[in-house]
Amino acid sequence: MANGSRQAAWEFFGTELKRRREDAGLTQADLGHRVFVSGGYIGQFEQAIRKPQLDVAKRIDEVLQTDGFFERTWRKLIDDRRYAEYFATVVELERLATRICEFAPMVIPGLLQTAAYARAVTVAANPFVTDEYVEEKVAARLERALILKDATRPEYWVILHENALQVPVGGPTVMAEQLAHIITLAGERMVPVLVLPRAEGACASMAGDLRLMEFEDAPPTAYTETSFSGDLLDDPAVVKRVQRAYDLLRAAALSPKASLALIESAAEDYRRCASTT
Repeated sequence: MANGSRQAAWEFFGTELKRRREDAGLTQADLGHRVFVSGGYIGQFEQAIRKPQLDVAKRIDEVLQTDGFFERTWRKLIDDRRYAEYFATVVELERLATRICEFAPMVIPGLLQTAAYARAVTVAANPFVTDEYVEEKVAARLERALILKDATRPEYWVILHENALQVPVGGPTVMAEQLAHIITLAGERMVPVLVLPRAEGACASMAGDLRLMEFEDAPPTAYTETSFSGDLLDDPAVVKRVQRAYDLLRAAALSPKASLALIESAAEDYRRCASTT
């Protein structure tokens, strides 16, 4: 579905939500309270500024007794099977974000991955799938990264734990290429990359990936992810806690210059290793 058609469809979703909410005699605040989001979020759904999560669409159906209409519409609009269901909404939000701040404790973030690195990660997690499946996942990841080259690209900040540099995903040649790609992006001032050294020990977010997204016309959103699930967090109090965690991570990270030097050193180590194998 083209972006223009998709946006028009989301506007239809919002119009229907407003109509059916009003038919039920509920205010935005009333409906928000019943589906566990704020009334402001209901307003943003109705204006197609923000897309609801699937569980919210399901709760809206329950409250408004719409026989699965909003769930079915959501599934039709978030129809890209290349992404896990819990991540599909995040991909939509990335395209709208004006600022993205990400922390990766073990794996290079998807927006920075090369094709070879993405392929190695995909195969490691799915050893019995077809080549077609793998290439579909890789293509989707590379397509997501195009937002960094767009004229209206978001301001993108990344903190990498040193572990992400040291785990030889795909082998030395793949890692050397991957780290060189990050160095190039940093050199082009597209992505400020900081490294959190292992010597720091325990850090503010050790359990999984962490991401903050800011928008021009909507409140910020946080996203956390582990191996098989992800959570999109809209509650302002929770988002504030995630922002504080990110601030702590940034305070513990190396300076941009020292971070780049560490990445370059790791890349050189991989190049030397690749040349001897």
